[in-house]
Amino acid sequence: MKSLVRYTVGIILVCAILMYAASVMDKTSGKSGKDILTIYNWGEYIDPDLLKQFEKETGIHVIYETFDSNEAMMTKIEQGGTSYDISMPSEYTIEQMEERKLLLPIDYKKIPNIKNIDDDFLNLDFDPKNKYSVPYFWGTVGIVYNPTMLNGQNFDSWDDLWDPSLKGKVILVDSAREVLGVSLNSMGKSLNSIDTDELQAATDKLIKLAPNVKAIIGDEVTQLMVNGDASVALTWSGQAADMMNENADLTYNVPSEGSNLWFDNMVIPKTSKNIEGAHKFINFMLDPEVAAQNADYVGYSTPNKAALKLMDPEVVNDERYYPSKEVRNNLHVYKNLGKEKIGEYNEFFLKFKMSIR
Repeated sequence: MKSLVRYTVGIILVCAILMYAASVMDKTSGKSGKDILTIYNWGEYIDPDLLKQFEKETGIHVIYETFDSNEAMMTKIEQGGTSYDISMPSEYTIEQMEERKLLLPIDYKKIPNIKNIDDDFLNLDFDPKNKYSVPYFWGTVGIVYNPTMLNGQNFDSWDDLWDPSLKGKVILVDSAREVLGVSLNSMGKSLNSIDTDELQAATDKLIKLAPNVKAIIGDEVTQLMVNGDASVALTWSGQAADMMNENADLTYNVPSEGSNLWFDNMVIPKTSKNIEGAHKFINFMLDPEVAAQNADYVGYSTPNKAALKLMDPEVVNDERYYPSKEVRNNLHVYKNLGKEKIGEYNEFFLKFKMSIR
């Protein structure tokens, strides 16, 4: 009898534990409700204090997850396993998500702070009239380098990366469009080229760059540059800003042939279970003080014209991060090239990587 009692008690205890675990999992699994907001963003791409502030002001609990590529983000949203309420994809991905009907339209009656966004960053080709997306950050692709470790290169031209004196010194980001874009730009070709012969020529030129390549990596480049373990890297403007904040010897330049001008926007995926909360979050992030604090933390350029007035003038007036409209006219936004052509980019990029010894 005692063993039966112990067995029964044991079953009850196990059931209680399972019920508690299920309760905890239900709160943290990303299933959104009116009191939960699940955000899917790039790593280190928001000031954590702002998430706490949003929670305090609204009573909405934030579940925060990160992704490391637009493609991974879109695939997960398309699969629908997690009910994301907010995400921050890049421009060409927004176009793809629109095509696949993965986004909900924005109700601007609920976002009065849209008035704070500079008109230059609204109504762009990837989302006319901003039906599905609201500007978050923008920036450029360029070269961060340490002049004290080099032979006078200033990287006014992409071709400077091919200088024989840089053998084993150049770090590249692990991204097909950015790396092939360097070669295409250096040849005077479009970043959105769909000409196979041009892509082949760009790859052939990259293969000639291979002896200069130290590594093709991701976020690890920051510490390598900060610590002086590397002297030159292809990177994004905000990442360069982080590096320069930690190492005053570093500087950043966008070569004269032009480069990529990118935009990351806030969107509401169709998986959202808290559409009202998603609009509250977008409006919160467009508040000038919030946007200024976020830009100071993240290091990328804000499209929020009201926030710029609250930020350090040295930063706002630095054309490395806030290039003039004239300079921006020589920069190009990635277009959605379609699955087949992106696959071709990836194949050429792999061919280049395999050429590195």
